[in-house]
Formats: sequence, C-alpha cells, structure tokens
Amino acid sequence: MWIEKLSSGVLRVLTPLGPRYIQPSFITRVYLMWLFRNFPNLPAEVLSANQKRRIDRLCAEQKFVSRPRINALEDAPILGTLESRPAAPSEQAPPRRPSASIGDSVVPFAADGQRRS
Repeated sequence: MWIEKLSSGVLRVLTPLGPRYIQPSFITRVYLMWLFRNFPNLPAEVLSANQKRRIDRLCAEQKFVSRPRINALEDAPILGTLESRPAAPSEQAPPRRPSASIGDSVVPFAADGQRRS
C-alpha cells in the first residue's frame, strides 16, 4: 500500500466547503507519509509552525483538484487528512462584576477578625 501512496497519493484537506485534494510532488509525498505515519487524520492545531507553513505553501502552490483516479475503478490513495476547520467564533463576554452577595459576606468576616485582635 505504501508504494501506491508514494507513486500517486494525494493529501486530503477538509475545508468548510468540503474535502479538497492536493497532488504533491514525490518528495512532498514522502514527507507527508512521514507526517501522517501514526494518524491518518490530523487537526491543523497539532502541527508545528514549520509544518503549518509547509502545508500552507503546498496549498498555495498546488491547485486543489478533484480526487484523481489511478484507473477507471480505483481512486488515488490518500496520504493523510488535514482537518482544517476554522476556529469557532468566540463572543466577547461582558466584563464580570463581583457579586454583591460575596462582598456582603466578606465584610462581616473581616470585621470579626479585627474585633478579635
């Protein structure tokens, strides 16, 4: 199976629009086989900065293609799947003010400590 991946493997990138496929060069296929050696799917968050740059460069240089076929019956093997989901939008929470009940309970406690001294 690894010979098929080396000869004609593709990288699958999951985008919000659906899966996209990149057909890398031979050297890049070797690197991607090493990158995905333990896990067939990786989220973009686990990649190092160097690996992210390399994948970004690959996506920028190579046009996304439909999944190529080796022959009429068989799709090209997938080297790995990069889960490139956008981060969930975080809403800015309003600044929190201390609860009045906390302030009310601390004042008597502090006053008791001062009376005992």
